[in-house]
Amino acid sequence: MVFRRTTKKRVFYLRMKLPHRHGRHDKSLCYRYFRWVIWFSLSLYFFSSYLISNSSRTTPLRKTTVSASLASFVSRALFETNTTVLQQPRNLNPLLSPGLFNGLKIYVYDLPPKYNKDWLANERCSNHLFAAEVAIHKALLNSEVRTLNPWEADFFFVPVYVSCNFSTENGFPAIGHARPLLASAIQIISTEMPFWNRSHGSDHVFVASHDYGACFHAMEDVAIADGIPEFLKKSIILQTFGVKYKHACQEVENILIPPYVSPETVRTTLTKTHESSNKRDIWVFFRGKMEVHPKNISGRFYSRRVRTVIWHKYNWRRKFYLKRERFDGYQSEIVRSVFCLCPLGWAPWSPRLVESVVLGCIPVIIADGIRLPFQDVVRWSEISLTVAEKDVGKLGKILEHVTATNLSDIQRNLWDPVNRRALLFDQNIHEGDATWQVLHALSKKLDRSYNRKSLSSQSMIDA
Repeated sequence: MVFRRTTKKRVFYLRMKLPHRHGRHDKSLCYRYFRWVIWFSLSLYFFSSYLISNSSRTTPLRKTTVSASLASFVSRALFETNTTVLQQPRNLNPLLSPGLFNGLKIYVYDLPPKYNKDWLANERCSNHLFAAEVAIHKALLNSEVRTLNPWEADFFFVPVYVSCNFSTENGFPAIGHARPLLASAIQIISTEMPFWNRSHGSDHVFVASHDYGACFHAMEDVAIADGIPEFLKKSIILQTFGVKYKHACQEVENILIPPYVSPETVRTTLTKTHESSNKRDIWVFFRGKMEVHPKNISGRFYSRRVRTVIWHKYNWRRKFYLKRERFDGYQSEIVRSVFCLCPLGWAPWSPRLVESVVLGCIPVIIADGIRLPFQDVVRWSEISLTVAEKDVGKLGKILEHVTATNLSDIQRNLWDPVNRRALLFDQNIHEGDATWQVLHALSKKLDRSYNRKSLSSQSMIDA
Protein backbone atom coordinates (compact mmCIF):
# COMPACT_ATOMS: atom_id res chain seq x y z
CA MET A 1 0.00 0.00 0.00
CA VAL A 2 1.63 3.23 -1.12
CA PHE A 3 0.63 6.68 0.17
CA ARG A 4 1.39 9.84 -1.75
CA ARG A 5 0.23 13.35 -0.96
CA THR A 6 -0.90 15.28 -4.01
CA THR A 7 -2.34 18.72 -4.24
CA LYS A 8 -5.38 19.46 -6.33
CA LYS A 9 -7.38 22.66 -6.08
CA ARG A 10 -5.94 23.30 -2.57
CA VAL A 11 -7.57 20.15 -1.18
CA PHE A 12 -5.30 17.59 0.47
CA TYR A 13 -6.08 13.92 0.04
CA LEU A 14 -4.25 10.61 -0.06
CA ARG A 15 -3.88 8.65 -3.29
CA MET A 16 -3.91 4.99 -2.46
CA LYS A 17 -2.72 2.56 -5.10
CA LEU A 18 -4.10 -0.91 -4.76
CA PRO A 19 -1.97 -3.63 -6.38
CA HIS A 20 -3.67 -5.74 -9.03
CA ARG A 21 -3.66 -9.42 -8.43
CA HIS A 22 -1.18 -9.71 -11.35
CA GLY A 23 1.10 -7.01 -9.93
CA ARG A 24 -0.26 -4.07 -11.93
CA HIS A 25 -1.95 -0.99 -10.50
CA ASP A 26 -5.63 -1.01 -11.39
CA LYS A 27 -7.82 2.12 -11.19
CA SER A 28 -10.85 0.02 -10.65
CA LEU A 29 -14.15 0.83 -8.98
CA CYS A 30 -12.68 -0.32 -5.67
CA TYR A 31 -9.76 2.07 -6.05
CA ARG A 32 -11.99 5.04 -6.81
CA TYR A 33 -14.27 4.18 -3.86
CA PHE A 34 -11.44 4.12 -1.31
CA ARG A 35 -9.99 7.34 -2.65
CA TRP A 36 -13.34 9.07 -2.18
CA VAL A 37 -13.75 7.73 1.37
CA ILE A 38 -10.32 8.95 2.47
CA TRP A 39 -10.81 12.36 0.83
CA PHE A 40 -14.17 12.82 2.57
CA SER A 41 -12.75 11.77 5.98
CA LEU A 42 -9.82 14.19 5.80
CA SER A 43 -12.05 17.04 4.64
CA LEU A 44 -14.36 16.44 7.58
CA TYR A 45 -11.37 16.39 9.94
CA PHE A 46 -9.97 19.73 8.74
CA PHE A 47 -13.41 21.36 8.76
CA SER A 48 -14.09 20.17 12.35
CA SER A 49 -10.68 21.43 13.47
CA TYR A 50 -11.47 24.83 12.00
CA LEU A 51 -14.77 25.05 13.87
CA ILE A 52 -13.24 23.98 17.18
CA SER A 53 -10.37 26.47 16.93
CA ASN A 54 -12.77 29.31 16.14
CA SER A 55 -15.27 28.41 18.87
CA SER A 56 -12.49 28.56 21.49
CA ARG A 57 -12.05 32.27 20.69
CA THR A 58 -15.72 33.13 21.34
CA THR A 59 -17.03 34.47 24.65
CA PRO A 60 -17.81 31.57 26.97
CA LEU A 61 -21.36 31.08 28.20
CA ARG A 62 -22.18 31.93 31.78
CA LYS A 63 -21.76 28.88 33.97
CA THR A 64 -24.44 28.03 36.52
CA THR A 65 -23.27 26.53 39.79
CA VAL A 66 -25.67 24.23 41.62
CA SER A 67 -24.75 22.69 44.96
CA ALA A 68 -24.62 18.92 45.22
CA SER A 69 -27.36 18.93 47.83
CA LEU A 70 -29.72 20.92 45.59
CA ALA A 71 -29.00 18.71 42.58
CA SER A 72 -29.75 15.67 44.70
CA PHE A 73 -32.96 17.29 45.90
CA VAL A 74 -34.12 18.00 42.34
CA SER A 75 -33.42 14.39 41.36
CA ARG A 76 -35.45 13.07 44.24
CA ALA A 77 -38.23 15.54 43.51
CA LEU A 78 -38.82 13.97 40.11
CA PHE A 79 -39.70 10.63 41.69
CA GLU A 80 -43.38 10.09 42.42
CA THR A 81 -44.12 6.90 44.35
CA ASN A 82 -47.61 6.33 43.03
CA THR A 83 -47.27 7.27 39.37
CA THR A 84 -45.37 5.54 36.59
CA VAL A 85 -45.11 8.50 34.22
CA LEU A 86 -42.56 11.15 35.16
CA GLN A 87 -42.92 14.78 34.18
CA GLN A 88 -40.33 16.06 31.75
CA PRO A 89 -38.83 19.06 33.59
CA ARG A 90 -38.95 22.52 32.14
CA ASN A 91 -35.82 24.63 31.89
CA LEU A 92 -34.38 24.67 35.41
CA ASN A 93 -33.22 28.26 34.92
CA PRO A 94 -36.51 30.03 34.08
CA LEU A 95 -36.31 33.44 32.44
CA LEU A 96 -32.52 33.18 32.41
CA SER A 97 -30.79 35.54 29.99
CA PRO A 98 -27.58 37.56 29.91
CA GLY A 99 -27.91 40.59 32.19
CA LEU A 100 -31.05 39.12 33.73
CA PHE A 101 -31.16 41.51 36.68
CA ASN A 102 -30.05 44.51 34.58
CA GLY A 103 -27.01 45.08 36.78
CA LEU A 104 -29.17 45.20 39.93
CA LYS A 105 -27.23 46.28 43.05
CA ILE A 106 -28.62 46.06 46.60
CA TYR A 107 -27.11 47.58 49.73
CA VAL A 108 -27.95 45.79 52.98
CA TYR A 109 -28.02 48.05 56.03
CA ASP A 110 -25.90 46.90 58.98
CA LEU A 111 -28.32 47.63 61.79
CA PRO A 112 -27.65 47.11 65.52
CA PRO A 113 -28.20 43.47 66.63
CA LYS A 114 -31.44 44.26 68.46
CA TYR A 115 -33.16 44.57 65.06
CA ASN A 116 -32.16 41.15 63.77
CA LYS A 117 -29.24 39.07 65.09
CA ASP A 118 -30.35 39.10 68.73
CA TRP A 119 -33.65 37.45 67.80
CA LEU A 120 -31.83 34.44 66.35
CA ALA A 121 -31.10 33.21 69.88
CA ASN A 122 -34.50 31.53 69.55
CA GLU A 123 -34.15 28.82 66.88
CA ARG A 124 -37.81 29.18 65.90
CA CYS A 125 -37.01 32.61 64.49
CA SER A 126 -35.25 31.03 61.51
CA ASN A 127 -37.70 28.18 60.92
CA HIS A 128 -41.30 29.23 61.53
CA LEU A 129 -43.78 30.16 58.80
CA PHE A 130 -42.87 33.88 58.97
CA ALA A 131 -39.11 33.28 58.65
CA ALA A 132 -38.84 34.64 55.11
CA GLU A 133 -37.63 37.88 56.70
CA VAL A 134 -34.61 35.98 58.05
CA ALA A 135 -34.03 33.80 54.97
CA ILE A 136 -34.02 36.71 52.51
CA HIS A 137 -31.63 38.71 54.67
CA LYS A 138 -29.15 35.82 54.95
CA ALA A 139 -29.35 35.07 51.23
CA LEU A 140 -28.73 38.70 50.26
CA LEU A 141 -25.62 38.91 52.45
CA ASN A 142 -24.00 36.24 50.26
CA SER A 143 -25.52 37.35 46.98
CA GLU A 144 -23.71 38.61 43.89
CA VAL A 145 -26.14 41.53 43.69
CA ARG A 146 -25.08 42.84 47.08
CA THR A 147 -22.88 45.93 47.02
CA LEU A 148 -20.84 47.35 49.90
CA ASN A 149 -20.88 50.75 48.26
CA PRO A 150 -24.25 52.41 48.98
CA TRP A 151 -23.63 55.11 46.39
CA GLU A 152 -23.94 52.59 43.56
CA ALA A 153 -26.97 50.76 45.01
CA ASP A 154 -30.32 50.59 43.24
CA PHE A 155 -32.19 49.39 46.33
CA PHE A 156 -31.58 49.36 50.08
CA PHE A 157 -32.65 46.36 52.15
CA VAL A 158 -33.70 47.10 55.75
CA PRO A 159 -33.28 43.87 57.82
CA VAL A 160 -35.70 44.13 60.73
CA TYR A 161 -37.13 40.88 62.14
CA VAL A 162 -40.58 41.73 63.44
CA SER A 163 -42.03 38.19 63.63
CA CYS A 164 -39.53 36.66 66.06
CA ASN A 165 -41.16 37.89 69.26
CA PHE A 166 -43.09 34.81 70.39
CA SER A 167 -45.91 35.16 72.91
CA THR A 168 -45.31 33.30 76.18
CA GLU A 169 -49.05 32.69 76.46
CA ASN A 170 -49.76 30.85 73.20
CA GLY A 171 -46.39 30.58 71.46
CA PHE A 172 -47.54 32.51 68.38
CA PRO A 173 -45.57 35.49 67.02
CA ALA A 174 -46.57 38.75 68.69
CA ILE A 175 -46.09 41.65 66.29
CA GLY A 176 -47.40 44.48 68.42
CA HIS A 177 -43.85 45.85 68.58
CA ALA A 178 -43.44 45.86 64.77
CA ARG A 179 -44.37 49.48 64.07
CA PRO A 180 -42.15 51.11 66.73
CA LEU A 181 -39.27 48.75 65.93
CA LEU A 182 -39.41 49.62 62.22
CA ALA A 183 -39.81 53.31 62.98
CA SER A 184 -36.69 53.33 65.15
CA ALA A 185 -34.71 51.50 62.45
CA ILE A 186 -35.73 54.13 59.91
CA GLN A 187 -34.71 56.83 62.39
CA ILE A 188 -31.21 55.35 62.48
CA ILE A 189 -30.72 54.96 58.73
CA SER A 190 -32.20 58.37 57.93
CA THR A 191 -29.99 60.09 60.50
CA GLU A 192 -26.70 58.34 59.78
CA MET A 193 -26.95 58.07 55.97
CA PRO A 194 -28.56 60.23 53.25
CA PHE A 195 -30.24 57.57 51.14
CA TRP A 196 -33.62 57.34 52.86
CA ASN A 197 -34.21 61.08 52.85
CA ARG A 198 -33.19 61.66 49.23
CA SER A 199 -35.80 59.18 47.91
CA HIS A 200 -38.30 59.34 50.81
CA GLY A 201 -37.81 55.59 51.11
CA SER A 202 -39.06 54.69 47.62
CA ASP A 203 -35.96 52.60 46.85
CA HIS A 204 -35.96 50.85 50.25
CA VAL A 205 -37.13 47.27 50.70
CA PHE A 206 -38.77 45.69 53.78
CA VAL A 207 -40.18 42.23 54.54
CA ALA A 208 -43.65 41.85 56.08
CA SER A 209 -44.08 38.08 56.14
CA HIS A 210 -47.06 37.73 58.49
CA ASP A 211 -50.84 37.59 58.25
CA TYR A 212 -51.78 40.98 56.80
CA GLY A 213 -48.40 42.15 55.63
CA ALA A 214 -47.54 45.80 56.03
CA CYS A 215 -50.57 46.41 58.28
CA PHE A 216 -48.76 44.47 61.05
CA HIS A 217 -51.74 42.86 62.76
CA ALA A 218 -53.12 39.30 62.79
CA MET A 219 -56.81 40.31 62.87
CA GLU A 220 -58.12 41.64 59.58
CA ASP A 221 -60.52 44.26 60.91
CA VAL A 222 -57.84 45.76 63.18
CA ALA A 223 -55.25 45.54 60.40
CA ILE A 224 -57.54 47.43 58.02
CA ALA A 225 -58.37 50.04 60.64
CA ASP A 226 -54.69 50.65 61.41
CA GLY A 227 -53.61 50.52 57.77
CA ILE A 228 -50.05 50.63 56.53
CA PRO A 229 -47.77 52.90 58.63
CA GLU A 230 -47.27 56.26 56.98
CA PHE A 231 -43.47 55.90 57.01
CA LEU A 232 -43.66 52.74 54.82
CA LYS A 233 -46.16 53.86 52.21
CA LYS A 234 -43.52 54.90 49.67
CA SER A 235 -41.32 51.82 50.10
CA ILE A 236 -41.34 48.32 48.57
CA ILE A 237 -42.79 45.58 50.78
CA LEU A 238 -42.08 41.87 50.32
CA GLN A 239 -45.19 40.31 51.82
CA THR A 240 -47.01 37.00 51.99
CA PHE A 241 -50.43 38.63 52.04
CA GLY A 242 -52.05 39.16 48.66
CA VAL A 243 -55.60 39.31 47.31
CA LYS A 244 -57.06 40.12 43.90
CA TYR A 245 -59.39 42.80 45.21
CA LYS A 246 -58.74 46.22 46.72
CA HIS A 247 -57.46 45.88 50.28
CA ALA A 248 -55.98 48.44 52.65
CA CYS A 249 -53.08 46.13 53.56
CA GLN A 250 -51.70 45.89 50.04
CA GLU A 251 -52.07 49.54 49.06
CA VAL A 252 -48.30 49.88 48.72
CA GLU A 253 -45.69 48.84 46.17
CA ASN A 254 -45.34 45.15 47.00
CA ILE A 255 -43.91 41.84 45.83
CA LEU A 256 -45.84 38.75 46.83
CA ILE A 257 -43.65 36.05 48.36
CA PRO A 258 -44.43 32.52 49.63
CA PRO A 259 -44.48 31.71 53.37
CA TYR A 260 -41.33 30.07 54.69
CA VAL A 261 -40.94 26.31 54.68
CA SER A 262 -37.57 24.84 55.63
CA PRO A 263 -35.82 23.34 52.56
CA GLU A 264 -33.82 21.04 54.84
CA THR A 265 -36.97 19.59 56.41
CA VAL A 266 -38.50 19.03 52.97
CA ARG A 267 -35.39 17.25 51.72
CA THR A 268 -35.28 15.04 54.79
CA THR A 269 -38.94 14.09 54.32
CA LEU A 270 -38.42 13.30 50.63
CA THR A 271 -35.36 11.21 51.41
CA LYS A 272 -37.20 9.14 54.00
CA THR A 273 -40.13 8.69 51.65
CA HIS A 274 -37.89 7.58 48.82
CA GLU A 275 -36.16 5.06 51.06
CA SER A 276 -39.40 3.59 52.39
CA SER A 277 -41.23 3.82 49.00
CA ASN A 278 -44.43 5.00 50.64
CA LYS A 279 -47.59 5.10 48.56
CA ARG A 280 -50.18 7.87 48.67
CA ASP A 281 -52.71 6.04 50.79
CA ILE A 282 -54.48 9.17 52.14
CA TRP A 283 -57.03 10.64 49.76
CA VAL A 284 -57.76 13.99 51.46
CA PHE A 285 -55.57 15.41 54.23
CA PHE A 286 -55.77 18.31 56.66
CA ARG A 287 -54.16 18.85 60.04
CA GLY A 288 -54.60 22.13 61.90
CA LYS A 289 -56.91 24.46 63.76
CA MET A 290 -60.55 23.57 63.03
CA GLU A 291 -63.05 25.30 65.28
CA VAL A 292 -65.99 23.11 66.30
CA HIS A 293 -67.92 26.27 67.07
CA PRO A 294 -68.17 29.01 64.43
CA LYS A 295 -66.71 31.61 66.80
CA ASN A 296 -63.41 31.61 68.62
CA ILE A 297 -62.67 33.13 72.04
CA SER A 298 -62.40 36.62 70.51
CA GLY A 299 -65.96 36.44 69.23
CA ARG A 300 -64.80 36.74 65.63
CA PHE A 301 -65.55 34.21 62.93
CA TYR A 302 -62.52 32.09 62.21
CA SER A 303 -61.80 30.99 58.61
CA ARG A 304 -65.19 32.48 57.69
CA ARG A 305 -66.63 29.15 58.98
CA VAL A 306 -64.96 27.20 56.13
CA ARG A 307 -62.96 24.96 58.46
CA THR A 308 -65.96 24.40 60.69
CA VAL A 309 -68.01 23.15 57.72
CA ILE A 310 -65.16 20.86 56.63
CA TRP A 311 -64.92 19.37 60.11
CA HIS A 312 -68.65 18.81 60.60
CA LYS A 313 -69.32 17.42 57.11
CA TYR A 314 -66.24 15.31 56.43
CA ASN A 315 -64.74 14.34 59.77
CA TRP A 316 -66.47 10.94 59.73
CA ARG A 317 -65.79 10.19 56.06
CA ARG A 318 -63.34 7.33 55.63
CA LYS A 319 -61.48 9.03 52.76
CA PHE A 320 -60.92 12.26 54.71
CA TYR A 321 -57.98 12.28 57.12
CA LEU A 322 -58.71 15.34 59.30
CA LYS A 323 -56.78 16.03 62.51
CA ARG A 324 -56.95 18.97 64.89
CA GLU A 325 -53.96 18.04 67.09
CA ARG A 326 -50.43 19.29 66.40
CA PHE A 327 -47.90 16.75 65.13
CA ASP A 328 -44.28 17.72 64.36
CA GLY A 329 -43.94 15.00 61.74
CA TYR A 330 -47.01 16.04 59.77
CA GLN A 331 -45.00 16.39 56.55
CA SER A 332 -44.80 12.60 56.48
CA GLU A 333 -48.61 12.67 56.24
CA ILE A 334 -48.57 15.22 53.41
CA VAL A 335 -46.24 13.07 51.35
CA ARG A 336 -48.70 10.18 51.73
CA SER A 337 -51.68 12.26 50.57
CA VAL A 338 -53.29 12.86 47.19
CA PHE A 339 -55.17 16.08 48.06
CA CYS A 340 -54.15 18.55 50.78
CA LEU A 341 -56.74 21.07 51.94
CA CYS A 342 -55.51 24.67 52.13
CA PRO A 343 -58.44 26.63 53.61
CA LEU A 344 -58.06 30.20 54.78
CA GLY A 345 -57.42 30.84 58.48
CA TRP A 346 -57.11 34.36 59.84
CA ALA A 347 -55.58 35.31 56.47
CA PRO A 348 -56.12 33.69 53.04
CA TRP A 349 -52.64 32.10 52.82
CA SER A 350 -50.87 29.42 54.85
CA PRO A 351 -47.62 27.40 54.67
CA ARG A 352 -49.73 24.36 53.70
CA LEU A 353 -49.80 25.74 50.18
CA VAL A 354 -46.02 25.53 49.84
CA GLU A 355 -45.68 22.25 51.72
CA SER A 356 -48.28 20.60 49.53
CA VAL A 357 -46.56 21.59 46.29
CA VAL A 358 -43.01 20.70 47.33
CA LEU A 359 -44.12 17.34 48.76
CA GLY A 360 -46.25 16.35 45.77
CA CYS A 361 -49.74 16.66 47.29
CA ILE A 362 -52.30 18.54 45.19
CA PRO A 363 -53.21 21.74 47.08
CA VAL A 364 -56.95 22.40 47.31
CA ILE A 365 -57.16 26.16 47.82
CA ILE A 366 -60.28 27.37 49.63
CA ALA A 367 -59.76 31.11 50.01
CA ASP A 368 -61.78 33.44 47.80
CA GLY A 369 -59.75 36.09 46.00
CA ILE A 370 -56.33 34.86 47.10
CA ARG A 371 -53.38 36.09 45.02
CA LEU A 372 -50.61 33.51 44.67
CA PRO A 373 -46.85 34.19 44.53
CA PHE A 374 -44.67 34.17 41.40
CA GLN A 375 -47.51 33.47 38.98
CA ASP A 376 -45.28 34.15 35.96
CA VAL A 377 -43.21 31.08 36.92
CA VAL A 378 -45.35 28.75 39.05
CA ARG A 379 -48.14 27.14 37.00
CA TRP A 380 -50.76 27.34 39.73
CA SER A 381 -53.66 26.49 37.44
CA GLU A 382 -51.93 23.24 36.44
CA ILE A 383 -50.80 22.08 39.88
CA SER A 384 -53.66 23.03 42.21
CA LEU A 385 -57.45 23.13 42.60
CA THR A 386 -59.45 26.17 43.66
CA VAL A 387 -62.77 25.65 45.42
CA ALA A 388 -65.04 28.59 46.26
CA GLU A 389 -65.78 29.05 49.95
CA LYS A 390 -69.51 28.72 49.28
CA ASP A 391 -68.91 25.31 47.62
CA VAL A 392 -66.98 23.75 50.50
CA GLY A 393 -70.00 21.54 51.24
CA LYS A 394 -69.56 19.98 47.77
CA LEU A 395 -65.88 19.27 48.34
CA GLY A 396 -66.26 15.48 48.26
CA LYS A 397 -67.98 15.44 44.87
CA ILE A 398 -65.52 17.95 43.39
CA LEU A 399 -62.50 15.85 44.37
CA GLU A 400 -64.14 12.64 43.15
CA HIS A 401 -64.67 14.27 39.75
CA VAL A 402 -61.00 15.34 39.55
CA THR A 403 -59.88 11.85 40.57
CA ALA A 404 -61.91 10.36 37.72
CA THR A 405 -60.71 12.82 35.07
CA ASN A 406 -57.33 14.62 35.19
CA LEU A 407 -55.69 13.53 38.46
CA SER A 408 -52.60 12.01 36.84
CA ASP A 409 -51.94 15.16 34.79
CA ILE A 410 -51.97 17.37 37.88
CA GLN A 411 -49.71 14.96 39.76
CA ARG A 412 -47.17 14.98 36.94
CA ASN A 413 -47.17 18.77 36.83
CA LEU A 414 -46.52 18.92 40.56
CA TRP A 415 -43.15 17.24 40.12
CA ASP A 416 -41.89 19.92 37.77
CA PRO A 417 -38.82 21.21 39.68
CA VAL A 418 -39.32 24.77 38.38
CA ASN A 419 -42.61 25.10 40.29
CA ARG A 420 -41.19 23.56 43.40
CA ARG A 421 -37.87 25.40 43.51
CA ALA A 422 -39.55 28.82 43.23
CA LEU A 423 -41.37 28.32 46.54
CA LEU A 424 -38.35 27.52 48.73
CA PHE A 425 -35.84 29.98 50.20
CA ASP A 426 -32.36 28.46 49.94
CA GLN A 427 -29.63 29.66 52.27
CA ASN A 428 -27.54 30.70 49.27
CA ILE A 429 -29.43 31.97 46.25
CA HIS A 430 -29.83 29.46 43.43
CA GLU A 431 -31.29 30.36 40.07
CA GLY A 432 -35.04 30.02 40.23
CA ASP A 433 -35.44 29.77 44.02
CA ALA A 434 -37.66 32.10 46.05
CA THR A 435 -35.08 34.82 46.76
CA TRP A 436 -33.97 34.65 43.11
CA GLN A 437 -37.59 35.32 42.13
CA VAL A 438 -37.62 38.34 44.46
CA LEU A 439 -34.50 39.74 42.76
CA HIS A 440 -36.07 39.16 39.38
CA ALA A 441 -39.16 41.09 40.48
CA LEU A 442 -37.02 43.93 41.86
CA SER A 443 -35.13 44.16 38.57
CA LYS A 444 -38.44 45.11 36.96
CA LYS A 445 -38.84 48.03 39.38
CA LEU A 446 -35.56 49.81 38.61
CA ASP A 447 -37.54 52.91 37.66
CA ARG A 448 -37.80 53.43 41.44
CA SER A 449 -34.01 53.49 41.82
CA TYR A 450 -32.77 56.98 42.73
CA ASN A 451 -29.34 56.01 41.45
CA ARG A 452 -30.67 54.99 38.02
CA LYS A 453 -32.77 58.16 37.76
CA SER A 454 -29.71 60.30 38.56
CA LEU A 455 -27.56 58.56 35.96
CA SER A 456 -30.30 58.91 33.38
CA SER A 457 -30.70 62.63 34.11
CA GLN A 458 -26.94 63.20 33.89
CA SER A 459 -26.79 61.38 30.56
CA MET A 460 -29.51 63.66 29.18
CA ILE A 461 -27.61 66.75 30.37
CA ASP A 462 -24.34 65.52 28.85
CA ALA A 463 -26.11 64.79 25.58
